[in-house]
Amino acid sequence: MKNIIAILAIILFTNYTVLAQAKRFTPSGTIEFEKTVNMYALIKKMIDKNNESFYTPLYEEYKKQKPQFKKLKSTLTFSNNQTLYVPVEETEGDQWFASPMVTQNNTTYTNLAGGISTTQKTVFEQSFLVKDSVRHINWKITDERRDIAGYSCRRANALVMDSIYVVAFYTDEIPASGGPESFTGLPGMILGVALPHENITWFATKVTDQPIQPNVIKPPVKGKPMDNKKLIETIKSAMTDWGNYGKTALKALTL
Repeated sequence: MKNIIAILAIILFTNYTVLAQAKRFTPSGTIEFEKTVNMYALIKKMIDKNNESFYTPLYEEYKKQKPQFKKLKSTLTFSNNQTLYVPVEETEGDQWFASPMVTQNNTTYTNLAGGISTTQKTVFEQSFLVKDSVRHINWKITDERRDIAGYSCRRANALVMDSIYVVAFYTDEIPASGGPESFTGLPGMILGVALPHENITWFATKVTDQPIQPNVIKPPVKGKPMDNKKLIETIKSAMTDWGNYGKTALKALTL
């Protein structure tokens, strides 16, 4: 009996070792993200009875000349519980439809250990430096899984800003609990984010596992300093009479 127990123990230990070796962990590196915006859905939602005579012909013309999905690139560099999210500048803008929802406005540094983020935020050609606590998101983890950029990811759902439904996919193979933009707080790196009702997604297309030099990940420094509360007050004050467009812009600029 002792021999049988010893043999079983060896088999279990060997299997555990093999599984541990097979599962890779990425402590530092760079993630390439692609933001996708469903332009047809986004523009259509802006049309109402007060503006349909103006917007409907433009919407139909847009569909004839532009693709349904606009794609934007960004990178997330991570190491030692720090992340730096940087948009890749567009080579040519969209002259048809200008909205913060379809641009990338933020360069965001996050100190995950300290729970502090610093974001250089562009708001209609003005630059703000927003330093505040990392947003707390009450995630609900599910059993659904999918592969993203070669990593096995698990789904989590949440509600942010009281009304925005978020679906995220994270991997525990990258231990840092960061993600694109200001989405953090899961037990591993977020490689996919979808805002179904806003018609926007961010998904990783490539993960490069590599050492990162200490001076690479650092907070941005340009812009008028303020916290999130002051930023919201500033934007609301500037958009008092902007109607539905102003509400959409505020949502995009404070995500």
